Amino acid sequence: MFSGVFGRYQLLALLALVGAPALTGANDGFASRLVSRHNDERARFDVPPLTWDPALARSARVWADHLATSGTFQHAPENDAAPEGENLWAGTPGRFTPEAMVDAWAREQRFFRVGHFPANSTTGRVADVGHYTQLMWRATHSVGCALAHGRRQDVLVCRYSKAGNYEGDVPF
Repeated sequence: MFSGVFGRYQLLALLALVGAPALTGANDGFASRLVSRHNDERARFDVPPLTWDPALARSARVWADHLATSGTFQHAPENDAAPEGENLWAGTPGRFTPEAMVDAWAREQRFFRVGHFPANSTTGRVADVGHYTQLMWRATHSVGCALAHGRRQDVLVCRYSKAGNYEGDVPF
């Protein structure tokens, strides 16, 4: 997800690994709550649970910090050499629980229909289900997230491996 612009963020990534606190372990309460909420949703449809991946959390930290600092809100550039799925969330600082953040993606289930991606939206817009399908993607086995605090909003970035939302595949 960093091809093209990764060079600009290498220093930021180094700082995130060395000095910035990150959600890097499943023993962290916030991290375990995020994983648990992901897995609760996946269990509803017999999709195997996710495990926490500290490397994905570090990767998410770099982008979350960038978004919070810059005040922008966009997906990171793709990294074709090592693709990661990505879900983004933003909200009023300090007002949302980890469960509520993941629930924002899970609510997209109301627009989901079974079939091949990207024809999974009852509205015809993949953006209405894309977070949900990544959350539920059967081939995805791990997740790592980071929450950054900006001046106007908190930003949550979750990274997934294996990436989901591949055209022509059935999500779950």
